[in-house]
Amino acid sequence: MTIRNRIALQFSLIVASILIVFSIVIYVVSATYRREEFYDRLKNKGRTTVRFLVEVKEVDRDLLKIIDRNTLTALFDEKVLIFDERNRLIYSSVDDQVINYSPSLLNRVRQEKDIETHNGRNELIGLLYRQNGRDLVILASAYDQFGRSKLDNLQLTLGWGLFVGISITIGLGIFFAGQSLRPISQLNEQVTTITAGNLQRRLDEGNRQDEIARLAINVNDLLRRLQQAFEQQRSFVSQTSHELRTPLAALKSEIQLGLLHPLTVPEHEAILQNLLTDADRLIGLTNSLLQLARTLETIDLLPLHPIRSDESLFAARDELTAARPNYKIAIDYEHVPESERETLVAGNEKLLKQVFINLLDNACKYSPDHTARVCISTDDTHCYVAVSDQGIGMTEADIARIFEPFYRAPNALDYQGFGIGLSITAKLIDLHHGSLRVESQPGQGSTFTVSLPHL
Repeated sequence: MTIRNRIALQFSLIVASILIVFSIVIYVVSATYRREEFYDRLKNKGRTTVRFLVEVKEVDRDLLKIIDRNTLTALFDEKVLIFDERNRLIYSSVDDQVINYSPSLLNRVRQEKDIETHNGRNELIGLLYRQNGRDLVILASAYDQFGRSKLDNLQLTLGWGLFVGISITIGLGIFFAGQSLRPISQLNEQVTTITAGNLQRRLDEGNRQDEIARLAINVNDLLRRLQQAFEQQRSFVSQTSHELRTPLAALKSEIQLGLLHPLTVPEHEAILQNLLTDADRLIGLTNSLLQLARTLETIDLLPLHPIRSDESLFAARDELTAARPNYKIAIDYEHVPESERETLVAGNEKLLKQVFINLLDNACKYSPDHTARVCISTDDTHCYVAVSDQGIGMTEADIARIFEPFYRAPNALDYQGFGIGLSITAKLIDLHHGSLRVESQPGQGSTFTVSLPHL
């Protein structure tokens, strides 16, 4: 079932339920009012009859019957019976009909003094009338022909009104559901035309206010991210191919040079040394690519545990200075933490240490004196680690692209590296729900600030 038909069906069921309940309430209220009004007329008729019979001496039974038959308020199939205390019939408004009554009914009237019941299709009331020490029982019954006729007409009117109302509701529900969902159909048609080759296309965002417009805005944002991902993938493949081609071309050239003519032993050693350097470069590049791939594959699966960020930083410094003794790293606190909770974060110890190693290694590599300065600070919600150098710095354009895989600023091409470390670092910080901010000026160094929410 389509959404349009489902909405139309639900809308029709709701409106139909309201109409049915409304019709039932009207019918029940009208039927109750008719019954109560008719019972009141019967009671008035019974009381009037007994008063004429008992209290007006000038009116005898025969005259009272004539009055009952010719009154303008006479009811259809009207019968009025009056019984004395011995259940003897002392008055009957009809002579040509057989009158059946039950002594138990008369006794019930004497007990309850006022009853309302039925006698076949007729309504029947029973009243107890006391006068001069006498207890008379009045039974009055009649058929409410006019009231029931009006009730039948009301039932027919409500039935047809209900049928017409539900039919109109179904038609309008289908129409308006189609009108309301038409923008979604248009969005669906637009989405089907978007492929990997034309991700730059965008959906019509309409008035940018209603729910469908917000859906279009969100889909456009998704398309924008997909386009960016595709572009990054193409750029990644292109840059990877370029990085691999350079050492491979050098390897091929060295091998061709060695095969071109006989060489001396020192010349063979020089060629082998060049081959070893190029092979090491290929191995380093391959390891960097493997680390990046593993980071992207497992970034959502790695467990996070409470660890102290400053301890990971000191461990990173020790590991890096052990591998490169010429590096100098100074670590200081802006304010000495009052408790270890100020530097306690949810993280993966190995990956967080790798983040600090990458940042410290870059800072030392690009500083003329191979020195990095680190400042640790905290506030109520975050722990901050700022890594600063006095190196070559970057422009605003370089900062905007510094976290792209394989991107290297023009002034950094003379330094060893592949442009992958900062890309991995940014993704690892995202894994820890943190952020990485860069401040830099060309020729004045750079400061990378890691912000991590502490526990």
